[in-house]
Formats: sequence, structure tokens, C-alpha cells
Amino acid sequence: LTGKTVIVTGANSGIGKCVALDLARRNARTILACRSRERGQAAVEEIRAATGNPAVLLRLLDTSSLASVRAFAQAVLREEKRLDVLVNNAGVTGLPFAITPEGLEQTFATNHLGPFLLTNLLLDLLKASAPARVVNVSSFRHSVGTVDVRCLSGQERLSSSAATYDSTKLMNVLFTAELARRLQGTGVTANALSPGVVSTSIMRHSSWALRALFNLVRPFMKSAEQGAASTIYCAVSEEASGITGKYFDSSCGLSLPSAAARDAGLAQKLGRRSERLG
Repeated sequence: LTGKTVIVTGANSGIGKCVALDLARRNARTILACRSRERGQAAVEEIRAATGNPAVLLRLLDTSSLASVRAFAQAVLREEKRLDVLVNNAGVTGLPFAITPEGLEQTFATNHLGPFLLTNLLLDLLKASAPARVVNVSSFRHSVGTVDVRCLSGQERLSSSAATYDSTKLMNVLFTAELARRLQGTGVTANALSPGVVSTSIMRHSSWALRALFNLVRPFMKSAEQGAASTIYCAVSEEASGITGKYFDSSCGLSLPSAAARDAGLAQKLGRRSERLG
């Protein structure tokens, strides 16, 4: 990836950090987009030391804040000459229902609206750098998700934080399909994936009971390094070159997503609502 630039959101820990490490090893100019300056800088220094790549950089980004997304995108467009890979990895689960200062429900903002806006703001740079790739980290949990666009602004709320997470992961797949349709002929591809069941800190906001259950089965889960495989595959593999609008499973194989995830009308409705909110 010498001469190429990549962005990985949520890259200070877990899957995102492993993806950033791999791309830096391939000599990409690697931008870690993180909420925490302290944790993000620690990850930058660790990756630089492990790879010998000095072009590993931190840029602050909180995907729950559209203002933060816009500031981040403006900085990228001002400072970067190209963007070859955008990995939308940042995500949360277990957060209580809450409305952000911008009038958005916080989990939907973090997991869907923030990445949606970020990708759209960077599309011209991606197109100018083509062939380029957008990689959206979803989950196998999308298959039990539902979509009600009123949830994005908290007009409606789902039964639990788990149901909210599942809904956002379905939105990731729907967004990917609609984005790929819009990008046909540009040289920019967009794919979604499941990393599988991975031992990371994503459950840190969940109830003590869910965290306890998660810890019981943790020894049987994939490591963060193993869980990063499908993201890396979509980001850099020659086999995925030219493939767009698809969903990959945790074994890096093409997989058919849920029926709801293949609903083109729902994808367009979600896209229109997301554009209005963004």
C-alpha cells in the first residue's frame, strides 16, 4: 500500500486497531480516527513501533457528533491528497437510550448516521483516488435487526439496547448496498462484513449481566486479530477488487444478508432520511 492513504475509525483498540496495524505494515499512510486523544496517540505510537512506518497519524473523531464528523472530514480534505480505503469500524452497543445535543439518538448516531455522513463527505476524494474502497463493519446480528427511520432521532425507541444495536447493523448493510448502487462506474467499491463473535471491549456499556455472560464465553470467541480478518480482506485483497454492494461473513466469504438487508426500497428510504438528518 505504499503511496496509498487509509482511514480506520475506532482504531485505538480491538478490531480497528488490528486493522490499522495491518494496513500500516503494508506501508499505507494510516490515519487512526479516534474519540480519545490519549488512547489514540498510544495506539499510534504502538503501531509506529511495531511496523517502522512513521506515516501513522491520529485524527480526532466522534461519530456520535455530526459536528465532529464534519470537522474531521474538513481536515482530511484540507490535508490529504488522496484516500484509497475508508474503514467505518467505530461502533458501540449497550448504551442507554439518549438524545444527543444535535437531536439524534446516540447509538444510531454513532453506528449509522456518523459513518453515513463521513463517507458522503469524503466521496469526492475517494472518487479522485479510484480505485478506492469503502468498508463498513456490520455484524451477523443484522439478520435480526429491524429498521424504523423514526428511531434515528428518537421519535421511536426499540425494546432494548441489543435491539438498537441490531437495527444499526442492519442499517450498515442497507447503507452499503445503496452506496454501491450510487457509486457504480466511479471506481469506488463499498462492501459490508461481519467480523464474527470477537473478544473486544464493545460490551463495556452493557449491563453487568450481559458483561458476565460475555466474559463466560470469551474464551471461545475470536481474538481481535482473528476478527479483523474479514475487514482486512475487504480493504486490501485482490480477490475483493471490483466486488461491490456485497456482504462478507467472518470467514471472508461472500454471504447472502437477510431479506430486509436486500430491500432496495428500504435502503433508499433510509438513505433519504439519513441525508435529511445529516
